[in-house]
Parts: sequence; C-alpha cells; structure tokens
Amino acid sequence: MKLAEALQERADLNRRIADLRSRLSANATVQEGERPAEDPAQLLAELDRCVNTLEERIAGINLANCRTMVEGKTLTELLARRDCLTARIGAYRELLGNASQTAYRARGTEIKVYSAVDVPALQKQVDAMSHQLRLLDNTIQQTNWTTEL
Repeated sequence: MKLAEALQERADLNRRIADLRSRLSANATVQEGERPAEDPAQLLAELDRCVNTLEERIAGINLANCRTMVEGKTLTELLARRDCLTARIGAYRELLGNASQTAYRARGTEIKVYSAVDVPALQKQVDAMSHQLRLLDNTIQQTNWTTEL
C-alpha cells in the first residue's frame, strides 16, 4: 500500500468514526416500549473495528514519515515545515488584511488611519512563502504516491 492510499484511508476512517459516534448518540436512548433504529452493540463493534484499523494506519503512516528521506530530510520534517509555513502565511495574510484598511467611518466623519507596516513588501514575502509552500506540498504529495507504507 502506498503512503498516499493510507492517508486517504485514515481520512475515511476518521469520517466513519465520526458518523458512528453520531449514530451511537442517536440510538443511546429510546422511549419505553420502543426499539432503537440501530443496535448500539453492533455500532460499538463497528466503531471498535474502525478505531483499531485507524490505530494501525496512524502508526504505519508515522513510521513511513520518519524513515522516508527526501533531499536529506525526513518526510516528518517536511510536514512540519509545511505546517509552519501555512501558519506563517496565515498570520501574514491576516496582518495584510488589517493593514490594508486605511479609512474608517465613525459617526459620519472619516478617520484617516495609516498602515504601520510596509504592505507591498509584506505581500512580496507572502507571495514568496506561498510559492515555497506549493513546491513543498508538491514534493510531499509526490513522495506520498511513491512511498510504500
């Protein structure tokens, strides 16, 4: 099984577990003399099977990420880099959004507000980081489809 397939299966299992939890909640109680729409015992058994399979997939994915080397770094390191780049880009974009609002209206009068940062320079940094993120994500995706679990 390829790493990318295991990642897809992990996502499917997480969705399935969420669905089973919801169904368990919906069938946890019934009115006197009634029966639940689904047997909670069967739902619990299916939940246990899914969680056990999920545990195996997560362990396999984590091991593969630790042992797979790409350009001198483990896949785990590349994933950490991607997560941090994503967080940094998000913060910069939020700052740029706030810094670009330079006019406010308050009680019919306009208050002039000036940006405290160099918006064009920051935008160039965001564009460069976004480019790095795209390249990094492409490398990760390619590696996921060529790495055996």
